[in-house]
Amino acid sequence: MFIQTEATPNPATLKFLPGKVVMENGTAEFRDEEEARAGSPLAARLFSIPGVTGVYFGYDFITVSKESQEWQHLKPAILGSILEHFMSGQAIMAGSGRAEQSDQEDEFFDEGDETIVATIKELLETRVRPAVAQDGGDITFRGFKDGTVFLNMKGACSGCPSSTATLKHGVQNLLRHFVPEVQAVEAV
Repeated sequence: MFIQTEATPNPATLKFLPGKVVMENGTAEFRDEEEARAGSPLAARLFSIPGVTGVYFGYDFITVSKESQEWQHLKPAILGSILEHFMSGQAIMAGSGRAEQSDQEDEFFDEGDETIVATIKELLETRVRPAVAQDGGDITFRGFKDGTVFLNMKGACSGCPSSTATLKHGVQNLLRHFVPEVQAVEAV
């Protein structure tokens, strides 16, 4: 098994491509060791490496975030853990293997804005999310209120220094172009 690595715009996050499907449906993000132990044997294994602060699973990639350690010291242990996990045949997710399908239960918008929200979601799904996945992250819709779109940033996007530019110059301009009702975009 050969695992490729790619840099992301976030210097504290590296993208690992195992050459296999990681999450068939949905995504999963883990921000602490306790959450990882409960949700995923692979995430728990990665969090056991000193310095790992976040793990995100996409369709065919894993992003790992670190604190202050250098990648040259962490990368061999991370690669070894990913390889070990895939060779063991264990499932990626614990229990039922339920991925985060979406945050739909936490979404907020006015009833009269359903058409606007549907258009925003379609644009995010078809134009934004595929591009962001290339960088090892994800952006999901959280809400729309008074002309402002609220988005949740995950994986490499979470805490990325260039995420503000991505939101303001990329996503905001795209949404404003296609949906005149959008005035601003904010991360939650």
